[in-house]
Amino acid sequence: QEWKNTFATWDPQDFCNISKIILPTGTYWSPPIFILERVNGQNSNLDYMVVMHNGSFNSTQPFQVTLTCSLMILKFPFDTQTCNLSIASFLYPVSDLVMKTRRSPAEMMKDSQSYFLTDGEWKFTNLSIIEYMEQLDHEQFSVVTYTISIERRPTLYILNLILPTCALYLLDMAVLFGPSSLEEKISFQIAIILGSSMLAVILNNILPTSSNKPPVIGT
Repeated sequence: QEWKNTFATWDPQDFCNISKIILPTGTYWSPPIFILERVNGQNSNLDYMVVMHNGSFNSTQPFQVTLTCSLMILKFPFDTQTCNLSIASFLYPVSDLVMKTRRSPAEMMKDSQSYFLTDGEWKFTNLSIIEYMEQLDHEQFSVVTYTISIERRPTLYILNLILPTCALYLLDMAVLFGPSSLEEKISFQIAIILGSSMLAVILNNILPTSSNKPPVIGT
């Protein structure tokens, strides 16, 4: 966060060329912000900010938060999810406080990719920023929303789910139209049904239950 306070200025030549100082956050006013989609998280212990001689304040506080996000799993496991991270300050209307982003979405995207170090199930693909005014109780408040797009890596699901399912149904068709006797076909069909049921249980444990539409693979 960066902001200016015209009442906190000084001439460095009058104070041994000191152009900046570090003070506790409670020493001066600082803009309180809230993450609207936040469910849980840990706040930072870095309760300090840098004050420049021209009245410029700079505060950097890392947060580790859990956010809510609506999932659309119709194309699972080839789906792309979009989640919002909205930052607002509902204590001050736009007449007192307006929030602006300092960097462009391309710069934020580059920094975010450098921070995204895990090579897990999700791939970070895009980041966009929306600045708008939220109407609440006959007043407008400044909100900045970061729209984050992440893409699922489907390789594990293809190997463990899709390929075995396709192999089972191909084998089912081969046995159904093969020269085997009726008793052998029935016993083999029962075995294939049991295998398909096991894969359906695995799929049910994998899929999230928060989507309105079931995935095509589940159907």
